[in-house]
Amino acid sequence: MNGRRYLIETFGCQMNVHDTERMAGLLEQAGYERADGDADADVVVINTCSVREHAEEKLYTRLGELRVLGEETGRSRVVAVAGCVAQQEGDALFRKSNGHLIDVVLGTHRLKQLPALVERAVADRGAGRGEVDVARFDDVTFPVGVTRRGDAVRAYVTIIEGCNDHCAFCVVPTTRGHERMRPKADILLDVEEAVASGRKEIQLLGQIVNHYQAPDDAGCDFAQLLADVDAVPGVERIRFASPHPRHTGARLVEAVRDLPRVCKHMHLPLQSGSTEVLRRMRRRHTREEYLDLVGRIREAIPGVTLSTDLIVGFPGETARDFDDTMTLVEAVRYHSIYSFKYSERPNTLAARRLADDVPETEKTARIVALQGRQREIQSVLHAASVGRVVDVLVDSVSRRREGELSGRTGGNTVVNFPVPGGAQAAPDLWLGRTVPILVTRAGPNSVAGELAAPEVAVPAGAVTC
Repeated sequence: MNGRRYLIETFGCQMNVHDTERMAGLLEQAGYERADGDADADVVVINTCSVREHAEEKLYTRLGELRVLGEETGRSRVVAVAGCVAQQEGDALFRKSNGHLIDVVLGTHRLKQLPALVERAVADRGAGRGEVDVARFDDVTFPVGVTRRGDAVRAYVTIIEGCNDHCAFCVVPTTRGHERMRPKADILLDVEEAVASGRKEIQLLGQIVNHYQAPDDAGCDFAQLLADVDAVPGVERIRFASPHPRHTGARLVEAVRDLPRVCKHMHLPLQSGSTEVLRRMRRRHTREEYLDLVGRIREAIPGVTLSTDLIVGFPGETARDFDDTMTLVEAVRYHSIYSFKYSERPNTLAARRLADDVPETEKTARIVALQGRQREIQSVLHAASVGRVVDVLVDSVSRRREGELSGRTGGNTVVNFPVPGGAQAAPDLWLGRTVPILVTRAGPNSVAGELAAPEVAVPAGAVTC
């Protein structure tokens, strides 16, 4: 296998991104090298998501493109489908693929089997069968140091796999199974390895991250885990996604307030501003309880920024229900929202029990109204930062504007600014640095500025003009 090349294409959430990093590490450990593109890949892994609408259609479209590529180039490649669609469909993917080649179907519990399944698929080529492994497996350990992180600045660290809450719209309990907690010792080793590899920001991941209870330390809840990660030398910033509002108690709020490396930003998924819709969604909290939580957080953590998830057009959502969402957004004034039109997902409670009865035209009108108002709110919030100096962790070099860097504040606002020293000043060498930026301009999605302290040293090796 030595010298063979792989490509992994990722759809979906941060957990899928991190699963891709893990699979990349496993393939490289097995002797594969990363390919530049699909044309020179011997193995193509499509890491799928079934949370969003049309997930399977996107998969089959991509499989068709790979089939055509194989016909044009005459090159045989192993095609593996991993992730939530793979877990959901299993060997039915072979039947549903309509003649498009699939060699391996790999479920969310079985990432560590990828190299072995690929090797078997190569050996069985021509036998007319595919390799499938979607077995449920409770082991959530992963070898430290194998992950090939795709981000030079931040590291994703999973602390929980699966979910027990069974919200009516959500497919995660089906595709990722019940909650399994990683041992605290494994998590801290993962964090230490990430820091040793140069990563400055740690993002802790779990479907409901604040459910965490360490299986190897009875006294370690999520707030204590944050404190333990905060104490790891070299960690500069800590973020987490996503807590459930119902489980966001005083200990977690105090941890965000008091721990110096935990960013003062919280993502609090709401889904709807209507108590009646929340009841049908099985969210187990009311509009009033959510607003009370927001008030307590803002009182405890001055300057905290909040973001959320919202679904419009959930079954039975009336115009009044939607108005409740709009007025709640107006009251909270989120710094950002992720908003979606409801689409029926397979194997969910909503799909089995609730008619998708909000017309598509009405869903579209509602999400346009919601996103338009949120854009106005973000514009005002960002405009308030003009003239301020903010600390920015530089995490990327602009692909659209030569000589421009980008990063985020602790509150998760995107900040763009010119490379100090000009376009020839080796922009990559600024990645991972935290620098003071004077905000000079603001838009709805980001702000722009310039280095506030000329005395900030140019990174070693940089070329200045």
